[in-house]
Amino acid sequence: MKLYPAIDLRGGQAVRLYQGDYDQMTVYNADPVAQAQAFLDAGARYLHVVDLDGAKDDTTANLETIAAIAALGGLFIEVGGGIRDEARIRRYLDLGVGRCILGTVAVKDFGFTARMAQRYGARIAVGVDMKDGFVAVNGWREVTPEPGVAFCRRCAAAGVRAVIATDISRDGTLQGTNLDLYRELLTIPGLEITASGGIARMEELAELQAMGCHAAILGKSIYTGAIDLAEAVRRYQEG
Repeated sequence: MKLYPAIDLRGGQAVRLYQGDYDQMTVYNADPVAQAQAFLDAGARYLHVVDLDGAKDDTTANLETIAAIAALGGLFIEVGGGIRDEARIRRYLDLGVGRCILGTVAVKDFGFTARMAQRYGARIAVGVDMKDGFVAVNGWREVTPEPGVAFCRRCAAAGVRAVIATDISRDGTLQGTNLDLYRELLTIPGLEITASGGIARMEELAELQAMGCHAAILGKSIYTGAIDLAEAVRRYQEG
């Protein structure tokens, strides 16, 4: 299983939100590049980066920071947040980012998402954020009427290869991840599932690995020390 420590960027700093609430934000490191280097030093080979400003305001305010992280080398980086056109996809890929995550646009313009999945293959993932089981968009502020699992099935049928699934109610809470959700998503043929939101214990990583999750994202748990990243890498990181 791939382990993706997470860096959420807002105003050029590494932060975490509680249940996606921009008003409940904690700054964990004013220097995200140094944070990425610390993850590298702990043995990480993958990194999940979200531009919260981009997700909320449709900007590339943190582009230079992401470029500096990519310049470190040694990390496969996936980036999400405000990626809503092909020009921005190309801009990130040209920086050395390994994969772009489509979120709001995947719902608002499904045809575009299908085309990008066909064009870029594994370099495109869809971020499916769910609130009470339904897909949420626009920085998690708008909840759609479409169930998240049904949307994931639609993505797979359109040729999307990878989904990063987040239960918003668990995100940033350290209350444990939604294992039942991932068990259901893993029944969808041909779709790589990344678990995100609420992972708080090593035992959860063991369960996710055992059920066949492609990857897991670690956020608040590693910033607070609930999970030791180096130990998690040693136990669960593939390769």
